[in-house]
Amino acid sequence: MARSGLSQRDGQRQSGLRQQPLVLLTLVLLVTAAMVSRLVWLQVLEGKRYRQLADENRIRLVPRSPTRGRLLDRKGRVLASSKLTYSLYVEPRLVDDASWPDLRDRLAQLLDLDAAELDQRRGSGVARDGYRINLATDLKPEQVLRFQEQSLGLKGAQVDVDILRYYPHGTLAAHTLGYTQPITESEYETLAEKGYKIRDRIGRIGVEAAYESHLRGAWGGQMLEVNAMGEVQRHLGDRPSVAGKDLTLTLDLDLQKAAEQALADKPGGAIVAMDPNTGAILALASKPTFDPNFFSKLVTTQTEYDALFSNPKKPLLSRAMNAYDPGSTWKAVTAMAGMESGKFPPDTKLNTTACITYGGHCFPDHNGAGFGLIGYADALRFSSNTFFYQVGVGAGSLALKKAADALGFQRKTGIEIGWEENIGLVGDEAWAASGRGWAEPGSTPWIPEDMASASIGQSVVQITPLQLARAYSVFANGGWLVTPHLADQGLNWTEPPRRTKVLIQPTTLNTIREGLRKVVSEGTGFGLNGPGIPSAGGKTGTAEDSTGGPDHAWFATYAPYPEGQIVIVAFAQNTPGGGSVHALPMAKKVMEVWNRTRTQS
Repeated sequence: MARSGLSQRDGQRQSGLRQQPLVLLTLVLLVTAAMVSRLVWLQVLEGKRYRQLADENRIRLVPRSPTRGRLLDRKGRVLASSKLTYSLYVEPRLVDDASWPDLRDRLAQLLDLDAAELDQRRGSGVARDGYRINLATDLKPEQVLRFQEQSLGLKGAQVDVDILRYYPHGTLAAHTLGYTQPITESEYETLAEKGYKIRDRIGRIGVEAAYESHLRGAWGGQMLEVNAMGEVQRHLGDRPSVAGKDLTLTLDLDLQKAAEQALADKPGGAIVAMDPNTGAILALASKPTFDPNFFSKLVTTQTEYDALFSNPKKPLLSRAMNAYDPGSTWKAVTAMAGMESGKFPPDTKLNTTACITYGGHCFPDHNGAGFGLIGYADALRFSSNTFFYQVGVGAGSLALKKAADALGFQRKTGIEIGWEENIGLVGDEAWAASGRGWAEPGSTPWIPEDMASASIGQSVVQITPLQLARAYSVFANGGWLVTPHLADQGLNWTEPPRRTKVLIQPTTLNTIREGLRKVVSEGTGFGLNGPGIPSAGGKTGTAEDSTGGPDHAWFATYAPYPEGQIVIVAFAQNTPGGGSVHALPMAKKVMEVWNRTRTQS
């Protein structure tokens, strides 16, 4: 029995020994299969990706930014271009804390820079390209030459060229031209698909933003082979950047300069000059203003940003496209509402008095006595309040709103930079019933006092200078509502058609035209006359500031009369004294320049 049990155990042992080679073979085959599978995966399936990663370890693509297209005025004069600037950089991976002091002192002595400032810049972190730190900007040519002469001994430092946007006229037309700024990280996530780089700059406002795709161009680059230390071994290829396209604007540099100079002594305001037949903007000025070159700086401190963006004067706000009480310039709209409603036809004559009572308030005429029995033309000539109170209240808010709609108010004008526009307000019963934008619905009903105020462009009416220029273009061109625009090429905006016929009776149009002409020939706008001024029509305006500030001054005019070739709207913000005293001389300066350049060409 014992021998039998031993024999059984020997058999089991022999069987186990015979299975060991099979197990080992299986393990070897499994390991070999895994290795082969891994090699296939690395070489075949992922080979392309890993070859690319290997190349990236030894090949560096140095991007070359494109030169942005220039902005030109209608005569080809440069309003915005690009300039080269040289900057000093250090690569942190090549310069450790131990070697930095020696490099810093050598750079400071060689380039006449402040060592403490270099320390501060180095501590600010890498630039947007992710691998270097900007130590100094706007190096002078002699500094660049000195660096190049000693560059072999300045390991880790480099001087590179940057292309920055440049506005040769400084603040001129700043709100219109706009500016460029570096793209944000969130923007880069979307724009990378369109060829943008993290170092890219993008048009932020104005024409720069509206025509970004036309102006920007395409990046190029230089392919270099580098060693483990980042030193260049050889040049592998070059792809030149593609410059952006130039853009010719409708702006006239001479008129823009005249507009800016006319605003110089005003606390704030705007001037719009426009071709009433095409909608081409000839000048678009706003004050306070800013220098768009500020945004082209490679390094800007938070203090500098705060000084601009937190400025209580709001220099970044375009007054040309912000809404204000229009005052008596609105009376032409009220006249249109009265005639088109049929309640006050063109031959209407009304008795004007010292004041007319609506609700619990007596609304006065500005001369304190009225102007007797007069019609539309003389009512515009004298700017009679009591005449237009009667027309506005009698026609009603719906008629006024209809006329305002026909003239392009209560909506954006269609200009390319329209995202900055305020659509304004023309109040009516429905607006009041909805709470006027601040109260509970139904708590602020429309009252006669509202209608009286609306009739002369006060309180419940706010419009932009650009909207007013568009409306007066209808009177100047014979009944067409045009789309204001800043360029005739490279358009990336659509609002067809560019001209729409306004539903206005010829007798209404002729009556308003006659009145606007009388304003200039013998009324409140008489000061426009003089040498170098063609026959013109226009309307002065003085408006109370509904926000509580001093009065605004307005003047809207077009020339030659009756078929205008230019419309000018001048607005002096919080400048008490009247439209004929402050706004009219502003428009006159622009008109003189326009007429002189027109006759010379």
